[in-house]
Amino acid sequence: MSKSIINIGILAHVDAGKTTITEQLLYLGGAVKKAGNVDKGSATTDQLSIEKQRGISVKTATATFNWKDVQINLIDTPGHTDFVSEIERILQILDCAILVISSVEGIQSHTYLLWETLKDLKIPTLLFINKIDRPGSQYDSILKALHTELKINCFPLSFVKDEAENNASIIDYLDKNFSSNSNIEMNTEVVAEHDEPTLNKYLEGEKIDSTTLYKKATELFNQNCLTPILSGSAKNGIGIEELMNHLIQFIQPNDYDSNKVVSAIVYKLEHDKKHGRLIQIKLFSGQLKNKDIIYNQRLKKEVKIVQIKKRVLGKIQDLNLLEAGDIGILTGVPELRVGDILGKAEVSSKQNKLQEAVLSTQVKPENEAQIAQLAEALQELSIEDPDLEFKWYKSENELQLKLHGPIQKEILQDLIKERYDLDAIFEDPTVIYKETPKKKAEGFVRYWMPKPCWAIMKFEIEPGKRNSGVIYESKVGVNDIHQKYQNEVANTIHKALEQGIKGWEVTDIKISLIEGEDHTVHSNPGDFVLATPMGIMNGLQNSDTQLLEPMLKFEIKAHESILGSVNSDLIQMRAEIHTPEFEDENFVLKGRIPVSTSMDYSIRLNSLSSGKAKYIINFDGYRECSDEEGKIRTFKGVSPLDESLWILHNRGAYKA
Repeated sequence: MSKSIINIGILAHVDAGKTTITEQLLYLGGAVKKAGNVDKGSATTDQLSIEKQRGISVKTATATFNWKDVQINLIDTPGHTDFVSEIERILQILDCAILVISSVEGIQSHTYLLWETLKDLKIPTLLFINKIDRPGSQYDSILKALHTELKINCFPLSFVKDEAENNASIIDYLDKNFSSNSNIEMNTEVVAEHDEPTLNKYLEGEKIDSTTLYKKATELFNQNCLTPILSGSAKNGIGIEELMNHLIQFIQPNDYDSNKVVSAIVYKLEHDKKHGRLIQIKLFSGQLKNKDIIYNQRLKKEVKIVQIKKRVLGKIQDLNLLEAGDIGILTGVPELRVGDILGKAEVSSKQNKLQEAVLSTQVKPENEAQIAQLAEALQELSIEDPDLEFKWYKSENELQLKLHGPIQKEILQDLIKERYDLDAIFEDPTVIYKETPKKKAEGFVRYWMPKPCWAIMKFEIEPGKRNSGVIYESKVGVNDIHQKYQNEVANTIHKALEQGIKGWEVTDIKISLIEGEDHTVHSNPGDFVLATPMGIMNGLQNSDTQLLEPMLKFEIKAHESILGSVNSDLIQMRAEIHTPEFEDENFVLKGRIPVSTSMDYSIRLNSLSSGKAKYIINFDGYRECSDEEGKIRTFKGVSPLDESLWILHNRGAYKA
């Protein structure tokens, strides 16, 4: 069996104090002699110069230390929603998470998204309420909000003394004075709700031993019945030791076994000036050594591990052996990609899309002669972060990226300058629309000239359910089209739908191959790859397409005096609005709103409410919109509807 290893992710809304907690934990665990400071640019986990200059985390970063005979791999994550793809990749390797909430700002928009995701993925989570020493700290209010708004069964493990004062401190659950706190009843009630013996004792007025209650709470935590709540001030190191002591009591290390067959996942790629591409993996079982051969499920072939390394306090060190449960770095295997499963065993990875990238931007080099170098740089960055989905439309000389937000654009601009010494100009982001068929229609393609070639197909296309994606099936027998050719058709469908007749990706579509034929002499697999987009686009042209716009689910909480103005704003922004609810003098308004009309609304609402409104938004799929409300764009590159040019382009006779 492997040694005890726990992979912990620290997550939060921006500026809640994640990185400061990470630094304090490293100091407490003896990994550093002095805790780093985010504001001074000395944080151990902020490796990029951009992170040090701006005082924010842009990339996830890992640091390792030991605590009471347990190896802790601590993963600090970005707080800005613009870098949510970094968090998505990390979630699949976590054994547990620490969700940090600022005691001053309370539950913020990103907190909701993170909590729901952690809950959906069943990742064991402890909550840490930070900044209890700051003016405006509201610990009790946050506890109440966690219960009422996030529906969390809270089990507080610490209570605050001298809140909002410089000398603020905590009383820990294991302290003898904790039992005298009036809020102890909350813990008893939470346990009693899920444990009949405790309930009977509680109803009979019998005193319940705190040690017994604690033990029962750890059992209920691992059954997803309650959530431990801790508090402190990371800046002053208050509550940090208690956090770790409780964590290793509540979190039961997974049963990682180094004697089983190897199974691992590639969860991140990054670049290092000295070592080149670093492939970060988590090893779920087995052992890996330098020069080992391991099977790649995506490539369906074996690859050779050149060197295993590990990041220790920001420095990359050679490692001779990686054991089950641990995370490490592979070098010298350039063909590996994010999400690759290594080994032949099945890996149950925890995957969840936190946020869709709904913005697109065109990138230009300041020096037009450097467009090829910039394209190469963007391609490399897109391999490291697949959410960028870099496209180079050579006929238009356009470089396009997908983005989550404006801060990501600024960071990428700085990164391109620092890493590649290229000055890049990012145009203002535009909203990414999609399109879907308006009605059932057929698409036909006959590709049989000039020979040798032969691919004849008829597709039936129809609208799918909203947010259903792409569904494809073949109703053609292998006597009409050989199976190897049908495989090429299936593999080409998604490529054929990258741009529809209005210039956007096609989704929510059902496609059936209903007729077709090959030729025993003239057909080859490439013919069906070339012909499929022609048939699909012909079908879309016959159907016409409906534009779809990205939507946000919103919740606004503010004083009732501004309800009229907020409601008027939302109507102008084409929002779907639910009936308002009222709490004392405040209203709560929920609904859906288009991304295109609401990108700057937080600024307007902040001004309207003097900064007192709560505005929570999360991506909520797509809905139909008119061509006038959306945007139609021209096809980038050679369109399959221009059949002659498409054939010449794919045969290499015409370069777009």
